[in-house]
Amino acid sequence: MWTVIQQIFPYAIIFTIPLLITALGGLFSERSGIVNIGLEGLMIMGAFSGALTIFYLQDILPNHSLALWLGLLMSMVAGVLFSLLHAFASINLSANQIISGTAINMIASALTVFLSRNITGSGNIRITSGFAPWDVPGLSSIPIIGDLFFTRTYPTTWFILGVLLLCTFILYKTRFGLRLRSCGEFPQAAEAAGVNVRKIRYSGVMISGAFAGLGGGLIIVTYSGEFTGSVSGLGFLALASLIFGQWRPFGILAATFFFGLATTLANVSQVIPQLAVFPPIILKIFPYVVTLIALVIFSKSSQAPKAAGETFDSGKR
Repeated sequence: MWTVIQQIFPYAIIFTIPLLITALGGLFSERSGIVNIGLEGLMIMGAFSGALTIFYLQDILPNHSLALWLGLLMSMVAGVLFSLLHAFASINLSANQIISGTAINMIASALTVFLSRNITGSGNIRITSGFAPWDVPGLSSIPIIGDLFFTRTYPTTWFILGVLLLCTFILYKTRFGLRLRSCGEFPQAAEAAGVNVRKIRYSGVMISGAFAGLGGGLIIVTYSGEFTGSVSGLGFLALASLIFGQWRPFGILAATFFFGLATTLANVSQVIPQLAVFPPIILKIFPYVVTLIALVIFSKSSQAPKAAGETFDSGKR
């Protein structure tokens, strides 16, 4: 049993990290009052932009790691730019945020496949190699914990965990975080206090775009290595993690690890003999069944921002 856990745990962390950063992006958007179900589409745009950037730079730059980090940067830029469509529709045009997010998902999937087919001749963009896993010196030698947390890790894992701590500080210890949360709870009161609600909501949506795009890029540079026009529904799992985690950073961390573990069981079951006894179809649908059950259980105790999904008209009370 211990051997199975040792085999599964590093993979679970790998699958968790893109979910975590994407769900954190959704957190900023919804805390500002804008529901963003377009996270899936933003991840696809990030994966496409990151893969395309690395595809062209990997043979030009002598430092392969630099090409990978530049690819992640372009993933964030693409996510921000594409999220502006959702922000403009939701904030300026007062459009239904669910419909706007759905449109983002549909446009991203179709546009990226069309572009990749015209650029590479197929719907896929393959990179030479991503980040190489490594053992953290010293820490990987710690009994039990070292094997689980500090072996076969990626530099992006520690970077995203650092972003998690930074996001927690920003949300609860800074003026911007207070204003962001107030816009998601009672935007009229925030406006009366002199807060530019539209500006704050634009910031929240743009942060969600940057983080979701980064999440898509992380898939390419860690375990995928190829853009295929899809992120396998991870954007929707990130939304479920946001709800499961009750819109709190460390709650989201726990939720994304739970879903990351479920996804791992579905993806690596056939290469681990102890798990091969389960029918493959059961393990494949396991993450989605768990997601539905979790949403049903936690929907009754939801602590969503009160103004999330509601349009805001300046000057009205």
